[in-house]
Amino acid sequence: MLSYALRRLVTAVPTLFVIITVAFFMMRLAPGGPFDSDRALPPEIEKNINAAYDLDKPLVEQYLIYLGRILKGDFGPSLKIRDFSVGELIASGAPASMELGFSAILLALVIGVSFGTLAALRQNSGTDFSVMSVSMIGIAVPNFVMAPLLSLVLGVYFDLLPTSGWGTGELRYKVLPVVALALPQIAYVARLTRGSMVEVLRSNFVRTARAKGLREQLVVGRHALKGAMMPVVSYLGPATAAVMTGSVVIETIFGVPGIGTYFVNAALNRDYPLVMGVVIVYAVLIMLLNLVVDLLYAVLDPKVRYS
Repeated sequence: MLSYALRRLVTAVPTLFVIITVAFFMMRLAPGGPFDSDRALPPEIEKNINAAYDLDKPLVEQYLIYLGRILKGDFGPSLKIRDFSVGELIASGAPASMELGFSAILLALVIGVSFGTLAALRQNSGTDFSVMSVSMIGIAVPNFVMAPLLSLVLGVYFDLLPTSGWGTGELRYKVLPVVALALPQIAYVARLTRGSMVEVLRSNFVRTARAKGLREQLVVGRHALKGAMMPVVSYLGPATAAVMTGSVVIETIFGVPGIGTYFVNAALNRDYPLVMGVVIVYAVLIMLLNLVVDLLYAVLDPKVRYS
């Protein structure tokens, strides 16, 4: 398994190179520039600023300069947030984004798997229809609608939880953003678990376990659940990376100082290095989490072996 993981990491390098290349040139194709504003700068000042950030050089040369910096682990300076490098901005926003995303995924996994399993065990009953109906609502209603509703009800009307900020890490500041971010993921996980569990419960090895007289709790928990988790694990890999780095709306609504806020502002202001830094972090997370998913297959399914 170790050799397989090393091979995957090696083959991920060309993929990351392609992502960096495509993102770099697509950013430059967008109209406007980082120093465009309503107030035009004198030509001499604009020339000096472009020269300071290598923006006066040909595009291919800029690309080669950027690749050289990336190989040294340097994401470059932010073009709009003065006196801060991209690495510093990502490092300052990453803890909040990672904690928010990981908490949301963990909550989605616990609640989604529980309700999906319950629906599968009571297939075509009122419980099944209720769980799936609520799941469909969770998928259909986006979190930029659910988040203000949660803030209005729990924060304004009942004054139970703060509606903005991250505080100094207190739990009460995290409840609303975590729940708002987790709700769609709970719905997806519940539906995936229910569909997979229904299929697994009809398989031969489950029938054999029941025929041997095992209690239903052992049949479901020890045998059926492991097989049913395969599609859920496949979904959680990219979903975790997306939630951790892409919770832009939730971070903006609740004032969470994470990567998502930096990414939106950087894209609007044409802050090329900051956008590229977030894209690279996102790509690396996707690759690592997909590798973890593949390795978990061998844990969940005895038939899967990596040589």
